[in-house]
Amino acid sequence: MLLCHPITSPLVPLTLSPKPHYSLKNHPSFLKAPNFPNIKEVPTRRKLLVVQAKGEDSADGPDRLISAVCYFYPFFDGIQYGKYVITQFTPIQVLIQPLFPAIKVFKSFPLNGFLVFLTLYFVVVRNPNFSRYVRFNTMQAIVLDVLLIFPDLLERTFNPKEGLGLDLLMSVDSTMFLFLLVCLIYGSSSCLFGQLPRLPIVAEAADRQVL
Repeated sequence: MLLCHPITSPLVPLTLSPKPHYSLKNHPSFLKAPNFPNIKEVPTRRKLLVVQAKGEDSADGPDRLISAVCYFYPFFDGIQYGKYVITQFTPIQVLIQPLFPAIKVFKSFPLNGFLVFLTLYFVVVRNPNFSRYVRFNTMQAIVLDVLLIFPDLLERTFNPKEGLGLDLLMSVDSTMFLFLLVCLIYGSSSCLFGQLPRLPIVAEAADRQVL
């Protein structure tokens, strides 16, 4: 729209620009929760990533290392079941030879296994300061060590010297040792890579113990 100023020359036009329309709905604060209590703020993607990174089964470097070391406990405690396999298969002997000094220290005192059991259960598994990742892997190692009672009872009860009974005992001991060795390799390597290993037979029992 063009108008002429009353004082100046009528040839000088004045332009009236339209008044900008302003609405409270355009203001960022208008859509916040206090104005509309039924509208919840949507968390940003960054917040979601933070929550996921702090999940119960997440594992950082120290958690991975502690969990990986725990799987050596049942292997050290059941190394005697490998007396037949180790003497017959040289590659297995070479594989575990670097562990012999640690095994010797572990077996130097008869109550070492029981003391390690109490330490892992009451200091780690029952301690909420440790992550669930550490407590679950520690509980799996403990349950795996408890399973060693059965072949030990079988050997103490029968203790055959020859014949079919000795062959059966050698098979049970060798199977138990190979199972411990596989659990050690699988469990420790999975923990070092940040994965959650679930061992057969013992995983469900560990889940029930770790809250």
